[in-house]
Amino acid sequence: MAMAEQLVSKAAAPTVPSTMLAAVYHGRNDVRLETVPVPSIGPGELLVRVHTCGICGTDLKKIATGSHSAPRIFGHETSGTVAAAGNRVNNFKPGDRVIFFHHLPCRECFYCRHKTFAQCQTYKKVGVTAGFEPSGGGFAEYVRVMDWIVDRGTVLIPDGVSFEQACFVEPVNTCMKGIESLGLDAGETVLVIGQGPIGIILSALAQRAGATVITSDLYEHRLTISLTLGLKNTVNASHSDVVLEVRKQTEGRGADAAILAVGGNGLIRTAMDAVRPGGRVLLFAQTVRGEATIDPAAVCVEEKTLLGSYSASVDLQGAAVEFVMGREMDLERLISHRFGLADGLEALQLAAHPQADSMKIVVQPGMSSQRTREGNPE
Repeated sequence: MAMAEQLVSKAAAPTVPSTMLAAVYHGRNDVRLETVPVPSIGPGELLVRVHTCGICGTDLKKIATGSHSAPRIFGHETSGTVAAAGNRVNNFKPGDRVIFFHHLPCRECFYCRHKTFAQCQTYKKVGVTAGFEPSGGGFAEYVRVMDWIVDRGTVLIPDGVSFEQACFVEPVNTCMKGIESLGLDAGETVLVIGQGPIGIILSALAQRAGATVITSDLYEHRLTISLTLGLKNTVNASHSDVVLEVRKQTEGRGADAAILAVGGNGLIRTAMDAVRPGGRVLLFAQTVRGEATIDPAAVCVEEKTLLGSYSASVDLQGAAVEFVMGREMDLERLISHRFGLADGLEALQLAAHPQADSMKIVVQPGMSSQRTREGNPE
């Protein structure tokens, strides 16, 4: 059989076009809407029509800093429908609704043996692309899912679960990894600084682990959303001193742990001041290299621990899928704005500069124009 025939999908839908719209990164703060070829697939691969792709803060930081070579198409919190399946794909077929992890570790190297999967060189190799250097590709109409992701990182979306709910599997996994790294004991008090979508998920998971959770944010609107999701102990940081409030609730000691769920380094000191001697601080959103001011005596004399958690854990893949697909949390409620791909640059701009009423921003290529949660949902 000729090579061209080997690469032909066994069930290519006749409606798949040859070109598509994509938001293409060209360098620092330079993303352009362009027409690009629809990716070709090979044996063992899938072509997926994107329904929903969440905008992740990590991608926003890559765009803002110009840290990656160009051109690329970012976006990795993706759900969609299989448009074509390559030869040797046995578990998926056109029409299946799926989500997929965009990278997976080798499970054999030094870092995998020590459960630091995000440091594995194989993990750093992305297996989903809409063209150019593989970078997730969700900010496009179609993505190519490579064979090792099809085999070990693609999951069917059950009936009754929306694309919007399903696209949260990867971010939930990252949050589960962070909570696991804290080693929470039931009854401990945890302060979560920041109640954006990730902060709320972290808060809900900490509460699920048996912790008493205190949430803080500058925006009352976000605290109201977290309140409706069962996070009742809130502190408005624009009106109150978070550290003093935490100490009031902990007999003057401070929280057992704090999670910093907002970017930048300015609140690291606040998080450290808010925990008791012997407490732990988890840095969850500090993904841009730089310098920060800390009190070294807080680490040495007061025996406070600084922890970091980055990306997902393959060991938690099943737990994240079960949490999301089982609707243990109504994650769709975290979506404040939905944009069509034609408005994708506006979506990225809003996500990079959040407003009081903005939460999770998603791009839905099938939409023709912007709408918010108050509009017609999926």
